[in-house]
Amino acid sequence: MKESFIKNTYKFIPIILFFIPLLLVGCNSDDPASQTGVSDNTQDVTSLTTEGLDEIETSHLIFMREEEKLARDVYLRLAQLYPDQTIFNRIATRAEQTHTDTMRDKLDQFNVTDPNPDTNDLPASLGVFTGNEWGWYFQEKFLLLTSQAEISELDALYVGALIEELDMHDIAVCPQIMVDRGFSSPCGLTYTDEEALRTAYSSLISGSESHLRAYVGKIEAVIGIGNYVAQYLSQDEVDIILGR
Repeated sequence: MKESFIKNTYKFIPIILFFIPLLLVGCNSDDPASQTGVSDNTQDVTSLTTEGLDEIETSHLIFMREEEKLARDVYLRLAQLYPDQTIFNRIATRAEQTHTDTMRDKLDQFNVTDPNPDTNDLPASLGVFTGNEWGWYFQEKFLLLTSQAEISELDALYVGALIEELDMHDIAVCPQIMVDRGFSSPCGLTYTDEEALRTAYSSLISGSESHLRAYVGKIEAVIGIGNYVAQYLSQDEVDIILGR
């Protein structure tokens, strides 16, 4: 059931070679907190300034604000479903909250309207996406992912790992839905030359690497060490992140 869900939900796109050095950097992190899956690794980039963003950079930044909110909201929902599995609440409140706030701050820095200004109005904003451009997409994904996670605790852990794989791809390259809507790829980290965005996006990827390792650790405690199969990135890319 899980395999068909993944195939029907997301279309795989190979990660371009530029992404590999980013994965290697995250994998070799010496930060002990990163091994717990709750370190967000988000650097202070508010002091970096720029002259402005083009249309592609703007739309991608708006997208990432909502995608980081999606991760937080899904994990908060999973924490409600499985309160004994504390990884969901830890990552949601200690990392994903910081990540979506970082994207909010980047929107403010570049004078871009926040698609979800009430993000931190919890619990009212949980699972609510109000962006004119991409809100409909994330509303659908929230319902789809939480529905899959309701099947079992193991399915919920797989959903967490999937979100982190997807997030890394979308930050570094370009979300498939943006490509489907006519944006060129790449449109993310590998596209922008704005240092403030590059620094913020690199920090988000580092955090997602840590989270993926944490989720896979929980999954493989059930299915056996070394048995996790990549869901969105290539197996080689995931193995690099996992140090295999």
